[in-house]
Amino acid sequence: MQTKVEKKVLIASLVGSSIEWFDYFLYGTVAALVFNTAFFHSDDPTVGLMLAYASFALSFFIRPLGGVIFSHIGDKIGRKKTLVLTLSLMGGATVLMGFLPTYEQIGVIAPILLIVLRLIQGIGLGGEWGGALLLAVEYAPKERRGLFGSVPQMGVTIGLLLGTLALSLMTLLPDAAFMSWGWRVPFILSALLVVFGLWIRKGIEETPSFKMVQEKGEVAKIPFFETMRTHWKEVLIAIGGKVVETAPFYIFGTFIVSYATTQLGFSRTATLNAVTIATIVTTILIPIMGNLSDKVGRKKLYVGGTILMMLYAFPYFWLLHQESVALLVVATILGLGIIWAPITAVLGTMFSEIFKSNVRYTGITLGYQIGAALAGGTAPLVATALLAAFNNSYVPVALYIILTAAISLIAVATVRDRKNEDLDSEETA
Repeated sequence: MQTKVEKKVLIASLVGSSIEWFDYFLYGTVAALVFNTAFFHSDDPTVGLMLAYASFALSFFIRPLGGVIFSHIGDKIGRKKTLVLTLSLMGGATVLMGFLPTYEQIGVIAPILLIVLRLIQGIGLGGEWGGALLLAVEYAPKERRGLFGSVPQMGVTIGLLLGTLALSLMTLLPDAAFMSWGWRVPFILSALLVVFGLWIRKGIEETPSFKMVQEKGEVAKIPFFETMRTHWKEVLIAIGGKVVETAPFYIFGTFIVSYATTQLGFSRTATLNAVTIATIVTTILIPIMGNLSDKVGRKKLYVGGTILMMLYAFPYFWLLHQESVALLVVATILGLGIIWAPITAVLGTMFSEIFKSNVRYTGITLGYQIGAALAGGTAPLVATALLAAFNNSYVPVALYIILTAAISLIAVATVRDRKNEDLDSEETA
């Protein structure tokens, strides 16, 4: 049974994480539907779409900077204070996006302002993930750490689900209304979610692991330098391990929106509904997989999911090309809903278990955010460029998914499973 404190921690971790990712994914989906024409004006639709995806990718490259800034704060003064800062920063940037004038109204200033706000989003999210994860993991009983660590990972899919649902409702509007003001509504209303998230996190105490570091006087003077001096190999492992969790996710959840509508003739509503259904399946499966990892181990689940991802790359596109709405839903559920779930469920916990507590925030954040920058933010852009370069053939995109899986398998080859061990034992190092 969970204690009252543990339940409160899990709720705070999940709610804050969900809101952050909701804000973040709104941009990714709207980039494919609105920003490519409203902000990144071009006579060539493909160029407009690639510019929109490039702006989507930019935030991934700023996320490591946000990670360094906020993980420094997290390893120096604590996890809780950092989480309040990141949520406030992210929320403010998202709400302002809803009020931005378009290219038609103010010209080139419009995409510049949009990119600035997107970069602020990236900085905020760069520090949020590690704090939300450690809030759960560092409070977890050792025999339930996999389950606890999977809960903030649900924030990724809940955030995507909320964003997709909000936009699905807005796409029911006439096209002119959606393009004019309908897309803005979810951005502006996200302010309510941010206030709620800050309220939920109020009253949470600092994690036991960080308190222990403070009591022992082992707080790192400069966490980034300490991490790179003592844990640079673990950072590389985390970077490589992140690749398969992030690139296919953005293929299945973001790239598919433009690919299915422009290349295969599916409606926006049908495509968004497929992503929505798959995301619900994933959200249910993540804690189940986290709990399973407490019994069979993190690495077995991760490797199994990664191998399935490699095997599924070509069947995924084959299913899409049958041009059936039912098979579109099936393809998305299999990829985003079932195969991806065990990978993301154990990723954060597995990363946490390879770093010592005094640099854990910095270590997991660097690995996660650099891996996301290299593979996640560029995934829709790379996929779109591959289609343009190879006559709209999906073969290079499928090979790209397989490559990301191979990189991650190599990265985690030497990781030792630490299920049921004390998180802060000497063996962590």
